[in-house]
Amino acid sequence: MNKISGPLSKPAGSYRWVIVALLFAACTINYIDRQMIGVLKPTLTKELGWSESDYGNIVFYFQLAYAVAYLAFGKIVDVLGTRLGYAVAVVIWTVGHMAHGLASNAIQFSLARAGLGIGEAGNFPGGVKAVTEWFPQRERAFATGLFNAGANVGAILTPLLLYVIIDYWGFDWRMAFYMTGVFGVAWLIAWWSIYRTPDEKPQVTAEERAWIAQDGETHHQKIGIGAIILRRETWAYALGKFCIDPIWWFFLFWLPGYLGDRYGLDLKTFALPVAAIYLISDLGSVAGGWLSSKLIARGHSVNFARKITMLICAICILPIWFAQDVSTVWGAVLLIGLAAAAHQGFSANLFTLTSDTFPAQAVGSVVGMGGMAGSIGGMLIATIVGHTLQWTGSYMVPFLMAGCAYLLALAAIQVLAPRLEPANLG
Repeated sequence: MNKISGPLSKPAGSYRWVIVALLFAACTINYIDRQMIGVLKPTLTKELGWSESDYGNIVFYFQLAYAVAYLAFGKIVDVLGTRLGYAVAVVIWTVGHMAHGLASNAIQFSLARAGLGIGEAGNFPGGVKAVTEWFPQRERAFATGLFNAGANVGAILTPLLLYVIIDYWGFDWRMAFYMTGVFGVAWLIAWWSIYRTPDEKPQVTAEERAWIAQDGETHHQKIGIGAIILRRETWAYALGKFCIDPIWWFFLFWLPGYLGDRYGLDLKTFALPVAAIYLISDLGSVAGGWLSSKLIARGHSVNFARKITMLICAICILPIWFAQDVSTVWGAVLLIGLAAAAHQGFSANLFTLTSDTFPAQAVGSVVGMGGMAGSIGGMLIATIVGHTLQWTGSYMVPFLMAGCAYLLALAAIQVLAPRLEPANLG
């Protein structure tokens, strides 16, 4: 792809960052709802008698529902539009999240997790499409990094919220699911009241509207799924997601259990280490998006900016191999935090590849296909980790997979999209 041309001065008006704030809040709520079962794993295992394989199966069914629904929501968001498609997703995931409070065994939890997975599958297709509608190409990686940082804030808040709700206020884990479900309802009200396209918002100045539209993209032409699925650029994104998403699922669903098993931490004592890991990863999400956007602003090609940033992130993840050999909890926090930060920086740029290579009206579908691939990878790692821990009690294999995944992802992207040129959908 050639270097970006066009005006370099920032416009008067910044309403587009209000949209990022909405997306950030949604991503935060998404990850609170998603991670609660991981934080509550020791409690639920003790109370309900789960084995490691039972827990792995619950995660597997979440991933299965998430994979199928991710593909569907990519198209749903493109057809219904960002405003309605995203709202439908949040309604479904909020209902699924609160249904956990009614579950009493592994099968019922699997059903509730499947409902949650169906709804949460709409989060990133909706978020990335909203960024495509509201930001020019030069700002998209940074904007994506900002809203994607909500995932880390959600992961930070989850153990803290559960500590307050269960240990401080004295409610049980069932009530925790009901109380945190209120966040999704509040967000829906804000989203429906605020979100429109830039042309429909009087708060957007003419200068900011021109800045958003500087790439000359049209959002109206219909593009069929057949034209998308045959493109190498689609599979570059999908294989990237297949490689890296399972590692994030591993961090999200097994990290609290790992800290408990390895260092003897519980709900009260692992809240601070987990919060520290995701605070570090927040910095990576913003920094990864900032770096590639900065390189583009300095005249580098989109191809160079995205890939050099992802290469730096991939290298930073390699030390995760040694995490299980670290004797102190805070040493492990630094290594895992670095890997989580690098993942988020890599992920912010990977998401942005969809709008680098496809027009806005196809972005949701491409993100959906990649999300399905990532979820299939997540299903595999749920099975692998569950059975590995059941048989060996060692985290060596998951950490080894984490260290290799990002270089493999970047290699696949380079082979399939060596220049990140716009896909030919003709």
